[in-house]
Amino acid sequence: MEKQRVKESGSVQSIHRALTILERLGACEDGLTLKEVALQVALPPSSTHRILTTLQRQRFVRFDPATMCWSVGVQAFLVGNAFARSRDMVTLAIPFMRRLMVASGETVNFFMLDGSEVVCMAQVQSQHTVRAISRPGGGAEMHRSAAGKMILAHMTDEEVAAILERKGMARYTDHTITTPEALRSELAKIRQRGFSVDNEEFSLGLRCIAAPIHDETGSVYAAVSIAGPANRITEARTQAMGELVEICARSVTSEFGGSASSLGSDHRR
Repeated sequence: MEKQRVKESGSVQSIHRALTILERLGACEDGLTLKEVALQVALPPSSTHRILTTLQRQRFVRFDPATMCWSVGVQAFLVGNAFARSRDMVTLAIPFMRRLMVASGETVNFFMLDGSEVVCMAQVQSQHTVRAISRPGGGAEMHRSAAGKMILAHMTDEEVAAILERKGMARYTDHTITTPEALRSELAKIRQRGFSVDNEEFSLGLRCIAAPIHDETGSVYAAVSIAGPANRITEARTQAMGELVEICARSVTSEFGGSASSLGSDHRR
């Protein structure tokens, strides 16, 4: 019995290490050498190589002899794509996101709540040469992103406090909100206005506007946003652009069979 438990513990550890390696490779577009992977996962190169070759046999990773780098393989894409297919809301949102890109001229992103942050699930890029790009799959802290603040505005005070306790409120620019009191005030404004604004809080020179997407229960776990240079999404254009984003979000909500309630009544205290 004891040997069985030890064996199971070792199997779980191996799975954890393999998944960690996949995560590290997924975060690096150019791939990583064996030494780099080993350093990132804090494992000996020999152990790292055994895991990589096992993943390679299943096509979850691939090796490029020319660069001596490992990268994510086709099977990882297929598994990830299966998840994307299961999220019907993302698929349904794309046509409306394209319309919003044409109407606003800016890059449109679809974000979903993932634990204590928001993750970009899909993107329709602006046709402008200078445009905002968030890599699909990339995450962002909720207190400094328009989509994150939009979702926070629909949470209870206790839920917001729990996220802030876990993630903190790091400052990234002079505009980043860094205190719970200031954030509560911002969320109240969002609930009254109906859309949220990232006013160069994520990155200087970048402004974003987001609106909520409701599921069938009326809850908000996703948001659509536009992102672009602050000199194009000016403060004077914020209201008009916000209304365009709201139209898109309402359309996705309706197409998904969601039930949108007013922000004021939706905020649960």
